[in-house]
Amino acid sequence: MKTILFVVLVSVALALFGCVSNSASQPATNLSASTPTASPSAAPARVVVKNSDVVNVDYVGSLEDGTVFDTSIESEARKAGLPLRSSYEPLEFTVGAGQMIAGFDAGVVGMAVGETKTLRLPPEQAYGQQDPAQILQFPVADLEQVGVNASVGVHVTAQNGARGVITSVSNGNATLDFNHELAGKTLVFNVTMVKIN
Repeated sequence: MKTILFVVLVSVALALFGCVSNSASQPATNLSASTPTASPSAAPARVVVKNSDVVNVDYVGSLEDGTVFDTSIESEARKAGLPLRSSYEPLEFTVGAGQMIAGFDAGVVGMAVGETKTLRLPPEQAYGQQDPAQILQFPVADLEQVGVNASVGVHVTAQNGARGVITSVSNGNATLDFNHELAGKTLVFNVTMVKIN
């Protein structure tokens, strides 16, 4: 009886040991089916400027010879000796809405935040060519009659809102140029994209 009991106990022990041994030594074949696998995450899409976006940019505008004529950065204005404004901040505008000169507007399309780009704009993409029809002569007496000091470099505003500058005074006449002061010039802008709204 003891032999039968011993054989039964050994058989039970082997059966138990075999089960424990098998489950511990066998790899879990269903583990991958029950555990979700991580798929490689796609890189986030690069956000770039497109038409109708409202953007904020910092810029330094200069002539081809390097003379700075405008900037949104106070330190650059000081360095260039420009008259200082009351505040400096990035320029905000709607791309493609005609708020900027054509080349500047088109030049920021495709830029990403933090990107800096140099835009070289010929007159056709900036303020156009000089228009001889916008250069007029007026008698000095007529200008003085309406309170204009007829001296070279004086800025005037016509009744229609056009702005001009007196470029010469001779023989009792003053020559006024109503072209934009940057007309006929190639402009260079260093533009940094600060924000895309």
